[in-house]
Amino acid sequence: MTTAPPDTEVGPLLREWRERRRISQLELALRADSSARHISFVETGRSRPSEDMVLRLAEALDVPVRERNALLVMAGYAPRYAQTPLDAPAMSALRESLDRLLTAYEPYPALVVDGVYGVVAANRGIALLLEGVAERLLVPPVNAMRLTLHPEGLAPRIVNLPEWRADLLAQMERQIALVRSPALRELYEEVAAYPVPERPADTDRTDVPEGPGGSGGSASAEGRAGRERAAAFALPMRLEHGGRVLSFVSSIATFNTPMDVTVAELAIETFLPADRETAAYLHAHLPP
Repeated sequence: MTTAPPDTEVGPLLREWRERRRISQLELALRADSSARHISFVETGRSRPSEDMVLRLAEALDVPVRERNALLVMAGYAPRYAQTPLDAPAMSALRESLDRLLTAYEPYPALVVDGVYGVVAANRGIALLLEGVAERLLVPPVNAMRLTLHPEGLAPRIVNLPEWRADLLAQMERQIALVRSPALRELYEEVAAYPVPERPADTDRTDVPEGPGGSGGSASAEGRAGRERAAAFALPMRLEHGGRVLSFVSSIATFNTPMDVTVAELAIETFLPADRETAAYLHAHLPP
């Protein structure tokens, strides 16, 4: 098929990606099985790269799938990667697999988000933590960043909100630097402008949850030690829930070698208990 000539030169954009990755033309040439001279000619517009070369350079520069399509279009070629809606019949097997995975994580909270933190799916562990969140924030499409940082969302109950908020905003900044997404930039500007709720001085307590892990009262020495160990290897999210403080560490997983833009931008985030008390509470209070 024929394609229209590119509206924008692909060379400067490839140079921008190379500079982001902080590698030289020679190093890029070695990675892409080319020559530094050819890389220079491509970046300055003296040479038009072939479709295969664009893809090899994008692979060598670890360019996101959506941006690889943009590079191809700028070079005058058709996009290579489809963007299939998640609700399409072709995605049914993927949706079922994600649902099984989220269920398997229960009672621990887990959810799937898209490239702008829209919640695609979530398990009952997430539902447990949403107590007290304003209903309007739970009306689809639900956004995980908005849900977490909004003053009517989880933010007032996050004991270590300043640290957790700073980590989330830094995560968004890294993504914005990686992909050219006006929607992601707009979301960042929105949530970064939210006021930070003030917490009373005595809310930084760590009650022992009722159930298998304890019967209430002051935190045990074992519980405090568990939280200190969690803080040593990962920043925990400490969330007040039902008069107790639950502690979680977060893990994010993505798909290897995705061939579809939609799949490439999905992320599975799980919240693992940072101490035995939190684990016991989740097992005892998972909603039906």
